[in-house]
Parts: sequence; C-alpha cells; structure tokens
Amino acid sequence: MGRGHKGSSGMEKMREESPEPERGGCRRTCRFPLLLALLQLILGVAVAVVAFLKLSITSSLVARETPHWAGIILCLVSIVGLILYCITYHPDERSFLQYIVKLLYFILCTVGLVISLLVLAFAGHHYSQTSSFTCERTGPDCLCTMEPDDPIARSFTYQDVDDCAYLTGDLPLYFLIQIILNLAQALVCAAAVFIMWKNRYQVFFAGLQISSWERV
Repeated sequence: MGRGHKGSSGMEKMREESPEPERGGCRRTCRFPLLLALLQLILGVAVAVVAFLKLSITSSLVARETPHWAGIILCLVSIVGLILYCITYHPDERSFLQYIVKLLYFILCTVGLVISLLVLAFAGHHYSQTSSFTCERTGPDCLCTMEPDDPIARSFTYQDVDDCAYLTGDLPLYFLIQIILNLAQALVCAAAVFIMWKNRYQVFFAGLQISSWERV
C-alpha cells in the first residue's frame, strides 16, 4: 500500500511539473515579443508622425529627411510580432506556422534594425546642418546658409515655408526627436533579434558545452 501511494503521488507530481517548461517557454517566446511588438508599433507611429510634421514645414524635404516610410515599415514588423504572440505556442517549434512566423519576424527585425540605423545616420547629419542654419526670406522661399559670412558657403533653398524661423527652430528639433526615436527603435529591434536567436540556438550550444565538460 505504501508503494502504491508513493507511485501515485509521483505520477501526480510529474503531471503537475510537466506543463511548467512549456508555460515558461511561452513566457519567454510569446509574452516578451508582445512587449517588443508594442514598442515597435508605438515608435514606428511616432517616427511617421514626426516625419509628416517636418513635411508640414516645407515641401522641399526629400525622402531621407522625412522617413515616414521607415515608421510604416516598422509598424508592419510590429504586426508580425503581434501575430506571433497570437499563435498557440508549441515547444521545439513543432508547428510549421509558428516556425515561419518566427523566422519572418526575425528577418524583419533585422531589416528594421538596419533601417533604423540608416535613418539615425541621416537624421544626425541633417541635424548638424540645420542647427547651424541662418535663414532669410527671398521672395516666397527661404534661403539658408551654414556660414553667412562665407560667400562660397553651401546654401539651401526651401519652398512653401510660412516663416523662416521654423527652419532654424522647429526643423532641428524634429531631427533631434527623430534621432532619439530611431535610436530607441534600433535598440528594440536588436533586442528582438537577440532574443529570437538565443531562444533558437544559444541554449542548444550551451547544452553541448556543459555535456562535454561533464564528460571530462
């Protein structure tokens, strides 16, 4: 009777303990990407909004100066992350749909990281230029120069500007905000790439290293 009681209690403990790794894995691979996807969505919308605000100042800004396209792409990346959260978790990626969505999210996060770094570089370059602008109105346009005392200094002409003060005040501020947003977006995408890679590969190689040391 004592052995039967111990056997049944052992089976109950195994049943209670067996689902824990799956739920723990779901916390690591489902809920944390939800946080990353929400951050990507918020930052992507913010990047697009700031880009459209810069377009409202003047229509002379080119695509690299108004990266609304980067915000839209990162919003699409976040949607894939939200889809990954909604998929039922299976350990060891037994579901083909789960594997495809995780792979797609990993690739898109890598692309989002590259895009964020590119936008960050462009925003930093244009911020250094606009922060030293001196602008004056020439008819319906505004003529801005970086060194007004230099007769051969490079000049920039901006059209459809209500007030030239927007180019020396609001425009550098928007570029600075763009730098901060894209830096945060790059960090979020890098964190997502690292977590997806670690969940897929690093634990496996760490297990091989531990087993080899135990054999020695």
